[in-house]
Amino acid sequence: VIGCTTMWMASCKHAPDAQMKASYATMKVSTADKELTTPYSATIRGRQDIDIYPQVSGTIERLCVTEGQVVRKGQLLFVIDQVPYKAALKTAQANVEVAKAALATAELNYSSTKELFAKKVVSAFNLKTSENSYLTAKAQLVQAAQELNARNNLSYTEVKSPTDGVVGMLPYRAGALVSASIPQPLTTISDNSNMYVYFSMTENQLLAMSRQYKSMDEALENMPEVSLKLNDQSIYEQKGKIESISGVIDRKTGTVGVRAVFPNESRLLHSGASGNVLIPQAYKDCIIIPQGATVRLQDKTIVYKVVDGKAVSTLITVAEISDGREYIVLDGLKVGEEIVSEGAGLVREGTQVK
Repeated sequence: VIGCTTMWMASCKHAPDAQMKASYATMKVSTADKELTTPYSATIRGRQDIDIYPQVSGTIERLCVTEGQVVRKGQLLFVIDQVPYKAALKTAQANVEVAKAALATAELNYSSTKELFAKKVVSAFNLKTSENSYLTAKAQLVQAAQELNARNNLSYTEVKSPTDGVVGMLPYRAGALVSASIPQPLTTISDNSNMYVYFSMTENQLLAMSRQYKSMDEALENMPEVSLKLNDQSIYEQKGKIESISGVIDRKTGTVGVRAVFPNESRLLHSGASGNVLIPQAYKDCIIIPQGATVRLQDKTIVYKVVDGKAVSTLITVAEISDGREYIVLDGLKVGEEIVSEGAGLVREGTQVK
C-alpha cells in the first residue's frame, strides 16, 4: 500500500511538468530603416587601354619610356630606325623636282605650239601632240608627288602616346624588328585617371531596379554611389557612380552588363585587377526580423506567429538581398504581431509557446 501510494504521488508531481509550455525567444514585429549592400564580382579596366602598334616596319632604335611610367599625350615612346625613311623622303623630293621641270618644259612647248598653230605654221596634229605631252607631264607630277607619304612614314618612326596614361609592359627592346603585323603591341597605354569597373546583374535584379526607379534613365540618375571592395578585402576610399547599363540581356548567361566609374587620383587601381562592387539599397519603415526566426522550405520562407499562446506557421515574402543576419519582410507580417524570434526550426504547428 505504501509503495502504490508513493507511485501515485510521483505521477501527480510530474503531470504538470509535461503540460508546461515550451520556452522560446519571441519578439514584437516593428518597423525600422535598413540599408543593405549587394556585392557584384567586377573587373577593373582603365578608361582607355590603347594597344600601341607601329605603322612602319624597322628595328627599334631607342626606347624612351619604362614600364609603369606616367606619360602625356604626344610624348615620345619609341624611335624606329629612320635612315631608310629619310632616304625615301629625299628620293621623293628629287622625283618631284624632276617632274616639275618636265612639266615646265611641256608647258613651254605647248604654249609655243599654240602660237605657231595660230599663225598656221604647224598642223593641228602638232598642236594636239604638244597638248598631250603637257597633260602627261602634269599627270606625272601628281604621280611623283610621294613626298607627303614619305614625310608621313618618316614621322611614324617616332611612336608617340595617343593619350595621357601609364605605360604597360615593353615586350620589344632596342634592336628588335617590328612591323604593323607583330603579334604583341609595342606596349599598352592605360588612361587610369578614372577607372571603369564592369560587372553583371541578373534579369530579375534589372527588373527590380526598373520598377524601383520607373525607368533606366532615372535609375542611372538617382542610384546611390557605389563602393568597391578590392581583392585584399579592403574598401576603396573613394565612391563610384554607375554610368551605364547595357540594353541587351546576354542569352547565354541571362545577365546584363553594367559599368561604374571610380576616380583614381592615387593610382591605387590598376587595369586588369578584380574586386566587388557594393551597391547599397535603402529600405524605409520596413519590417526586419532575424534569420533565426525563419524556416526555409525550398523557395518558401515561414515564420511562427504566437497566437493565443500557440505557434501558427505563416508564409512570408522577404527581400532577395540580406546581410546574412536579418531579413527584410515584404509581405506576410504586420506591426504588433508576435513571432518566435529564435529556434524557429524546432517549433511545430500548434506548439504551446511560453
